[in-house]
Amino acid sequence: MNIKEEVRKMKKVSPRVAALPLETRDRALALIKEELNARQEEIFAENSKDLTEAEKNGVAPAVMKRLKFNEAKLADVSKGIDQLISLPDPLGKVTINRELDEGLLLRRVTCPIGVIGVVFEARPDALVQISTLCIKSGNCAILKGGRETTYTNRILFSIIYACLLEAGYPENCMLQAEQHNEIDELLQCDGLVDLLIPRGSNSFVQYIMNNTRIPVMGHADGICHIYVDSEADQEEALRIIADAKTQYTAACNAVETLLVDRSIAAEFLPKLSAMLQKEGIALRGTKEVTDLIGGETIGDDGFIEYLALIVSVKLVSSLEEAVDHINRFGSHHTDCIITESDEKAEEFMELVDSAGVYRNCSTRFADGFRYGFGAEVGISTGKIHARGPVGLEGLVTYKYKLYGHGQIVGDYASGKSEFHFKDIEI
Repeated sequence: MNIKEEVRKMKKVSPRVAALPLETRDRALALIKEELNARQEEIFAENSKDLTEAEKNGVAPAVMKRLKFNEAKLADVSKGIDQLISLPDPLGKVTINRELDEGLLLRRVTCPIGVIGVVFEARPDALVQISTLCIKSGNCAILKGGRETTYTNRILFSIIYACLLEAGYPENCMLQAEQHNEIDELLQCDGLVDLLIPRGSNSFVQYIMNNTRIPVMGHADGICHIYVDSEADQEEALRIIADAKTQYTAACNAVETLLVDRSIAAEFLPKLSAMLQKEGIALRGTKEVTDLIGGETIGDDGFIEYLALIVSVKLVSSLEEAVDHINRFGSHHTDCIITESDEKAEEFMELVDSAGVYRNCSTRFADGFRYGFGAEVGISTGKIHARGPVGLEGLVTYKYKLYGHGQIVGDYASGKSEFHFKDIEI
């Protein structure tokens, strides 16, 4: 397949896709949900092929969990589609309605980004989430999933694309890339692709960013922290830490580093050690930590993303030291404080420079579905355009519409006419 030629066709139809009414977009989503559930046995059969191949190739258990598409995953994506259908139209919202002069009206109106390329990890439910978000937001999408889920992705995409055509979408509104070399071809489609969203390892995301002139949105790492303050409810802290590490270990919002206030270390660390052993979590800590409860000793370069049942632990003397560590070694993804102090919680949430800052809850809540977005195309740790879980709002931009009656700039430059800027209630 010639990616550039296919993307050129997509670029041509993207204005027509952007103009489709909400009823058409929601009908497509409803058809997709119906067809996915009607053909679930076929989908599960294709997924079993992927799982068998992955097992033969020695794929890690944490990654195998991502590859699986079963009844539970189907139920989750179905709920996500229902949630998307229930959400208001993100397009056509008037965010500025301003009279510049009599008979000269300026409106800023939301619209789709256009053509979005998403390269994502081997997770079949991600294909459904990404494509349905693009449908609701009026965008065309080029989808490239991990090769470990080739069979599952292929049948899921074929179902989704057929439903789009049935709902009245034009051909070439969505495209699936399957070959690895097609990623490099996609990176050369500047001027045709409006935005790239890469999901995967740090090295992969950096490769994408360094090899294209297309704007890129996303995050490279998920080094998430939990700081256990001196005024923490320790039993609550243990429960939250266990969930944040084990509920979905391979996810980018799983906790990787624990910071514990030094004043409670003697009391809390033995409890933490017992919980980690019970949950099968390996401990890597600074010498001060490992001298108390054992584990592998690490230095300042050891606070990394594991995506495995491993956690780093460090003692800190104050909230300020915890914040400094997070802002220096973290990835600005999601970080949490466990404390009963309202004052400390607010200080932490103001000072930590991350897309998500939490108090007394699991970092695993950093998710578009759990935020009520219906789903997400990914999580952005950048600060421009979109930040945190990227749902519908992150997939739209805006345009300015100016309505006149023969006005010309020369009249305003000469003083014949004057602006009077008056905002009109929408």
